[in-house]
Amino acid sequence: MPVASFVRRIAHLDMDAFYASVELLRYPDLRGQPVVIGGWGPQPAEGGYARLRDYIGRGVITTATYEARALGVHSAMGMMKAARLAPDAVLLPVDFPAYRHYSRLFKAAVAEIAPCIEDRGIDEIYIDLTDLPQESAELARLLKQAVRDATGLSCSIGISPNKLLSKIASDLDKPDGITLIGPGDLERRIWPLPVSRVNGIGPKATRKLQDLGIETVGRLAQASPALLQRNFGLSMAQWLLEVAHGIDDRPVVTQSEPKSLSRETTFERDLHVRRDRSLLSRIFRDLCERLAEDLARKRVRGATVGIKLRFDDFQIVTRDLTLDEAVGDAEAIHRAAGQCLKRVPLERRLRLLGVRVSKLEPADAGDQPHPVQLDLY
Repeated sequence: MPVASFVRRIAHLDMDAFYASVELLRYPDLRGQPVVIGGWGPQPAEGGYARLRDYIGRGVITTATYEARALGVHSAMGMMKAARLAPDAVLLPVDFPAYRHYSRLFKAAVAEIAPCIEDRGIDEIYIDLTDLPQESAELARLLKQAVRDATGLSCSIGISPNKLLSKIASDLDKPDGITLIGPGDLERRIWPLPVSRVNGIGPKATRKLQDLGIETVGRLAQASPALLQRNFGLSMAQWLLEVAHGIDDRPVVTQSEPKSLSRETTFERDLHVRRDRSLLSRIFRDLCERLAEDLARKRVRGATVGIKLRFDDFQIVTRDLTLDEAVGDAEAIHRAAGQCLKRVPLERRLRLLGVRVSKLEPADAGDQPHPVQLDLY
């Protein structure tokens, strides 16, 4: 199995503890302290911070500062469990409008230097640097400084011949790191890592590999193809060997054509349709507005609007409505989603609410989302 050739220059830029870092701009007195972000609610008055030990509910951590991570707290961890590890950590609610604002700022700053960008979410992007004249280290420094000037935030950058290695590399020297992967670095820096560090090798595959005595990327690279095929099938076995040898030919995709877009949220506690009507309305409004922004960013709109509900007994219900014309603004999405809601008996408490738009088509150039005042019904 040949190792990857080093021709292209692909960067992965990952903002450092993005949500938490945005909050520290607003609350600089919290710098150096363990802080976790999660849940809904009003922003605190300065100095009047909630503590994780006082939290009661079923919410999960969205992100945490590095000081909180040092105590064992991490994203997607239940907040009750996190409270046992870091009871004195400050708890702040999520503020998606602020995070989206800073996301737009850092991406615009990067585009001024390197316009070939693949958007991978609110806090990370791939960048094709192949045709730029500067050396990789200089480009990384320029990009990091541009992001800091535009946002006041730090990021970490990995640069390698492909997306696979760059994503791994961007995490190696966090926070505020620059990691370059060149000839010889695959064996030196990537192979000693656990297989779980490879994007695409999830918990189930990790456990299966560990049962076979394959715990590191290097051991995976040396594994018998026949052994991997017996346990994972031909296509997965081939992919595992390729990624272990640093092979990834995927291009940086600057535009994509999604089949559908959706937004959903799981509540910290089961919500009652009538008693929690005000909170549900705010959540529903936010989902519709965020979905409209996603559609505008992708320059698409859709003719089918749907909802997803999960009740307190874990039953999942979906409803869809196909419209005469495609829509993309928050008001129209809300109106159609509201019609879908009326077709569901809301007799149990809700755990999750989601909104989806499908049957996508290109939007008119003038279509733009606009905030509206929405209600649950």
